[in-house]
Amino acid sequence: MFENLEKLITTIRERKNSSPDKSYTNKLLNDKNLSVSKVKEEVGELIESVEKNSNKIHEAADVVYHLMVYLEANNIKIEDVMNELKKRQK
Repeated sequence: MFENLEKLITTIRERKNSSPDKSYTNKLLNDKNLSVSKVKEEVGELIESVEKNSNKIHEAADVVYHLMVYLEANNIKIEDVMNELKKRQK
């Protein structure tokens, strides 16, 4: 199930080397203001979709994608986040 998330992370990392003209992900990786605004926008859309009980899965997927790009753009490795979550398990 989580192999899709691993593939997404791999793709995001690969897109660092692509052209911003051809890759939306690369554009987000290189424009931190755009990346921040997209994370905020997508979280807002997810909250709204949950409140309206519509399109929740689509909006949640958008949040995951944009969050993964934001983390990568800011040199926050998902592996480190996962390790931190593991430390918090009781």
